[in-house]
Amino acid sequence: MKLRLDTCVWGPAAAELAAAGHDVVWAGDWPDDPGDEKILQQAASEGRTLVTLDKDFGRLAVLHDTPHRGILRLVDISARVQAAVCAHVLRLHGAELQAGAIVTADQDRVRVRPPDASGGPSRL
Repeated sequence: MKLRLDTCVWGPAAAELAAAGHDVVWAGDWPDDPGDEKILQQAASEGRTLVTLDKDFGRLAVLHDTPHRGILRLVDISARVQAAVCAHVLRLHGAELQAGAIVTADQDRVRVRPPDASGGPSRL
């Protein structure tokens, strides 16, 4: 699966996810942080699901109807297990994410907002 990790995601998670077979780009490798809108736009244009800790991306997708190719938000997940949690969620909900769902994963549960409820990727 093609992923864009936001700068707030632990950097070594990119290598762990790549080793698991995912095509991963970490925004922390960029010389400057272009801001949330640009990160989400680039992820969408490249067909990448965005992985973040930041709830602002959900707001962009839902309230501002910003196009995306799925958003996975990790909530209160320690840095060292972010890649493992992400990989687990991708196994369970990868198809939904690729279809434009917004998935929120915390320590106790996973919530899925289907693409038709989130603005999804329909405008791309």
